[in-house]
Amino acid sequence: MGIYIRNKKEIDFVRQSSQIVAQTLEVVRNHAKVGVSLLELDRIAEDFILSQNAKPAFKGLYDFPNATCLSLNAVIIHGIPTDYRLQEGDILGVDLGVEQNGWYGDGAITIGIGKISSDDENLIACAKDTLYEAIGAIRVGMHFKELSLFLEQTITNKGFIPLEGFCGHGIGRKPHEEPEIPNYLGNLKPNQGPKIREGMVFCIEPMVCQKNGEPLILEDNWSVVAKDQMNGSHYEHTIAIIGGRATILTQI
Repeated sequence: MGIYIRNKKEIDFVRQSSQIVAQTLEVVRNHAKVGVSLLELDRIAEDFILSQNAKPAFKGLYDFPNATCLSLNAVIIHGIPTDYRLQEGDILGVDLGVEQNGWYGDGAITIGIGKISSDDENLIACAKDTLYEAIGAIRVGMHFKELSLFLEQTITNKGFIPLEGFCGHGIGRKPHEEPEIPNYLGNLKPNQGPKIREGMVFCIEPMVCQKNGEPLILEDNWSVVAKDQMNGSHYEHTIAIIGGRATILTQI
């Protein structure tokens, strides 16, 4: 199928969905307090998305049961909302997608609940800072594998490691399109494969572990933790390549 090149009108459609993603993430951030349950946050997010004449893209996607992925503490991605009530010191990954008019946006943040440890502050900062540093480094003509290498080196230089087996992705008419964008290069060569081109739209999402990035799937068949069972963090933006550089679409 290849990697789509989008025109301005198409990018604007993705931007509209992505803006609702950004707004919904802020709504969830503002409600994520001690004593609030994960299911309550999920309902708040879904209600807001529906109020914007849009749909939660994750609900029913690959049979996922909820509007949001809410990943608590050691769960790095794909956490299913439960009746667990947030406690002081928790960290919570919030990942959600929006579909409006047949176009998709996707984004994620990790939130500290009340006062969190300095180790968790550094963990969250790694995912967030890596995301923005990678976005700033993107240029037309860069290989996607070079971007993966940049993500890996940035994460490891901050003292952490990327989660294995999961990746960023293209987005547009579907929530997941080509290319896949891992947060690590592995044994591949960075100067091979497809290059970033004007008009491409894709998601970058650093998923950060502490000691061992091998993934484990929990009994719910969704929640992903690292083999070290330590807390993880996750940040994501939908971006478009406009004027040779990366423009963030999931930003208010």
